[in-house]
Amino acid sequence: MKSIFDFESIQKLLTSPKFTFCYDALHGVAGAYAKRIFVEELGAQESSLLNCVPKEDFGGGHPDPNLTYAKELVSRMGLGKSNSEVEPPEFGAAADGDADRNMILGKRFFVTPSDSVSIIAANAVEAIPYFSAGLKGVARSMPTSSGLDVVAKNLNLKFFEVPTGWKFFGNLMDAGLCSICGEESFGTGSDHIREKDGIWAVLAWLSILAYKNKENLGGGELVTVEDIVRNHWATYGRHYYTRYDYENVDAGAAKELMAYLVRLQSSISEVNEIVSGIRSDVSKVVHADEFEYKDPIDGSISKHQGIRYLFEDGSRLIFRLSGTGSEGATIRLYIEQYEKDPSKTGRDSQDALAPLVAVALGLSKMQEFTGPICTNCHYIDFHCYAQQWGLIAFNLESP
Repeated sequence: MKSIFDFESIQKLLTSPKFTFCYDALHGVAGAYAKRIFVEELGAQESSLLNCVPKEDFGGGHPDPNLTYAKELVSRMGLGKSNSEVEPPEFGAAADGDADRNMILGKRFFVTPSDSVSIIAANAVEAIPYFSAGLKGVARSMPTSSGLDVVAKNLNLKFFEVPTGWKFFGNLMDAGLCSICGEESFGTGSDHIREKDGIWAVLAWLSILAYKNKENLGGGELVTVEDIVRNHWATYGRHYYTRYDYENVDAGAAKELMAYLVRLQSSISEVNEIVSGIRSDVSKVVHADEFEYKDPIDGSISKHQGIRYLFEDGSRLIFRLSGTGSEGATIRLYIEQYEKDPSKTGRDSQDALAPLVAVALGLSKMQEFTGPICTNCHYIDFHCYAQQWGLIAFNLESP
């Protein structure tokens, strides 16, 4: 990590009385690295560390770095349901059990994984010494929001959209084609290793904060995590984004739903008739397909990687099926609304995504194929199995 980042500038940030920091290892192996790097090397207070003693049972918790399971961190960062009088830290992060995934939070502010990789890529050259000579390219998994695409286009970078699975990134990095990559399930990494790296992602964000605040630590207002994200949206547009997981769906019904969506793609005009009948304020579908990837390195072809509906304004609906065994299947629905008008990038996520949510459920005939859906949160059979990567889920109560 010392060979990648400017530890001196990060140390100035972490030891500044103006900056506060919190890291939750969820009792996974990241705790050992956190103490050594953040406390012993970079000077953070040991009180900044939460659940950093690795335990075989993860302390009875679930070591998944998201808004549902990192409850203590979420509360400390001011995103919990109770309004504490204690001022939240400026920056917070969490890791999963084996330290390869991460969650980034600002004061009362959640950074989606899709935004996180886009912001790291947009700021890497100026903020991280390892990338000072430029980025070789960037890549994201297909379901991840297309925010990284916009960054790549604006910065004239090679860009790759790959199936879910880190091996596809690995091939690109081995071939010298990709410097930074990420996926919507909280995985972010670079070509310093052939895997996602949660500690690296946190240090990347601290580097960006240190760079943005190099003139502010002595006086003046700090540039916050929220400032960085909102400035990014103002420059590149905002990709409002969420994911619904419909679990324990009858396997046969799930396959029928996916087959229906594929058949529907043969007529874009029919698709648009359905879309406009559901919501007239949604953009037209301009392309629909079942994602297929030919690896530019080894020539292998990966088929049936997800069903995509791409809209004229840059928005997307994606349906993926996983697990079709005897215990049922999981349908993953990804909903992405692109907004490039700077005056509209500060909207509530739930409001911004509502039209596309309605279109996704109507177009797919989700309830017809799978059975009753909770009207509060669209979960199957009134069981809140789904986890949504975004602020929408965080505001929902179990029905």
